[in-house]
Amino acid sequence: MRLVVRPSKPLRGAVAVPGDKSIAHRWLLLAATAQGGSELGGLPQADDVRSTAACVLRLTASQPGLEAWLRGEPAPVRLEGRGWEGLVPPAWPLDCGNSGTTMRLLAGVLAGRDFSCVLEGDESLAARPMERVAEPLRLMGAEIHTEEGHPPLQVLGGDLLGIEYRLPVPSAQVQGAVLLAGVQAVGETVVDGSTFEPGSIRDHTERALAALGAPVETEGGRVAVRAFQHPGLRGAVPGDPSAAAFLLAGAAILPGSDVEIRDVGVNPTRLAFASLIGATVDEGRREELGEPVGTLARQGADPAPIEVPAAGLPAVVDEVPALAATAVHAGGESWFRGAGELRVKESDRLRGLALGLRGLGGEAEVQGDDLVVGGDGLRGGEADSQGDHRLAMALTVAALAAERESVIHDVQWAAVSFPGFVDALRALGADVEVEG
Repeated sequence: MRLVVRPSKPLRGAVAVPGDKSIAHRWLLLAATAQGGSELGGLPQADDVRSTAACVLRLTASQPGLEAWLRGEPAPVRLEGRGWEGLVPPAWPLDCGNSGTTMRLLAGVLAGRDFSCVLEGDESLAARPMERVAEPLRLMGAEIHTEEGHPPLQVLGGDLLGIEYRLPVPSAQVQGAVLLAGVQAVGETVVDGSTFEPGSIRDHTERALAALGAPVETEGGRVAVRAFQHPGLRGAVPGDPSAAAFLLAGAAILPGSDVEIRDVGVNPTRLAFASLIGATVDEGRREELGEPVGTLARQGADPAPIEVPAAGLPAVVDEVPALAATAVHAGGESWFRGAGELRVKESDRLRGLALGLRGLGGEAEVQGDDLVVGGDGLRGGEADSQGDHRLAMALTVAALAAERESVIHDVQWAAVSFPGFVDALRALGADVEVEG
C-alpha cells in the first residue's frame, strides 16, 4: 500500500493511541494462567497482540470472549483461567507471527509446563536471536531447542528451579520470560539488570505481578520473585507511548502544532524519549494494574539536534525511528550511538532508517553501530518501510515536513503496532492519501 504524503499544515488536536502492546502481551498471558476470570479493556487490535491472543486461545479451554475479539468485536475481553496447571498442549506449532515479544514471553510461560510445544513465526521473526531467552530457561531446567540460535523454538517444560541470572543485554522480553518462569519455579528467581542504566529495561512484567499480589522484590536493577498462583485480573490497557512518539514527532517538526495524547501510559521506563522530542508529561492520577496513566503533549517549535549515547540507547530503542524523524529536521547533526540492537528488530532498522531518509531527500548514514542523521530537512521523494512498522511510521512522519510530496511504500505495516495510524494523522490535520 502506497501512502502519498504532502507537506503538512500544523498538526492540532487531542487523540488517543491504541493500547500498549508491551502491556497487552503480558496481561493476556497472565489472564490465560490466572485462577479465575479476567476482564481486559483497551486491548489493541495490533497484529502482534493478535498473535499472542491466538496462541492463548490454543493453550486454554474455550474462550468465547477472546474468540469474539479476534473476529473484531471491541473489548473488554473476558477470559476464564484455570491456573498454570490449566494450560493444554497444542496439537500443532504456535504461530507467533511477527512478534518477538510473543515468542520470548511464551517461552517463559511454557518452560514450567509439563508438555512439549513448538513456537514459530514469519520470515522476519525466524531471523531474530532467541538464545538470549533460551539460555536462562535451560538453566532453570527446561529443554529449549533453537535452530542455530533462531526460531523455531521447541520448548519442553517441567519442574523448574529458581536461579540468579545476570542479563547479558538490557532486554525486557528476556527479563519478563524469566520472571514468568520464576513464579512457577521452586525457590527464588532473581533477574539482575543492575549493570545497565536505570530505566533502560521496561518493568511491565513485575508491575503486573506485584499488582496481582505476587512476592516481587525490586532493588537496584534486580528483580526477585517466588512461586505464585495469581488470581484473575481486571484492567484497561493504557495507550502506547511508543505509538504516541510518532504523533509527537510530527508536532515537533511542524511549527504551530499543538498535539495532546490522552490516556497514555506514563511508566517512567517508557518515557526517556519525551525530553529528547520536547514533549511534556502529565502523570495523571490513576493506575491500571500498577501502570500509571496520563497525558503526553507537544507544541510545535524548532526541534533540537539529538544526542543519544550508547548507555542511553536501550531506554529509547523502540523510539529511535520517531526520534530520527524529528532529528532530520533539527538544523544540526544528530547521533544515535551503540544502536546495533536495531539491526535485529523486524528489519535492520539502522540500514532502513538511513536508506529511507536519504530516499526522502535527507542526509543519514550508518557508521559502525551508530546512526548519524543530518538536520537540514527533506526535499521529498520515495521510501520503503522494509516491512517494518516503526519504519513505516517514522518515514511517514518525517515526510510531513518535506519540501514537496513524498511516497511511502508498504505503509500497511504500521498496523503491527498502530492500527489506525494514518487515520490518526488525518484527524490531526495531516494531508496524507492512501493509494493501492
